[in-house]
Amino acid sequence: QVQLVESGGGLVQPGGSLRLSCAASGFTLDYYAIGWFRQVPGKEREGVSCISSSDGSTYYTDSVKGRFTISRDNAKNTVYLQMNSLKPEDTAVYFCAADRLPVQTMCIMSGHYAMDYWGKGTLVTVSS
Repeated sequence: QVQLVESGGGLVQPGGSLRLSCAASGFTLDYYAIGWFRQVPGKEREGVSCISSSDGSTYYTDSVKGRFTISRDNAKNTVYLQMNSLKPEDTAVYFCAADRLPVQTMCIMSGHYAMDYWGKGTLVTVSS
């Protein structure tokens, strides 16, 4: 079965850390750019971070720069999002997606494209 599965979400206190994983099955991530997106009810989906398939170039939205790190392990067919110094405003459902778009296009203009694959999401709650 071809799918992306996110894991690693949960409840964390402000200032804490979580590592999200996006694991692919049924296809290889090697040739895909991978993006992490988040959505809060009533708000538009936001591109958080994206990583290219080829040269490892990355994109981060301004609000997470210096706090989040995206990485990929093609041998494990998995992409990670390390989230540090979490804030209450990071609370959202986090989704990963795979496509062949340039990373900046993927993250900034995701609403204009139908991504090849989407996961079902994992909930991150930052609260004391």
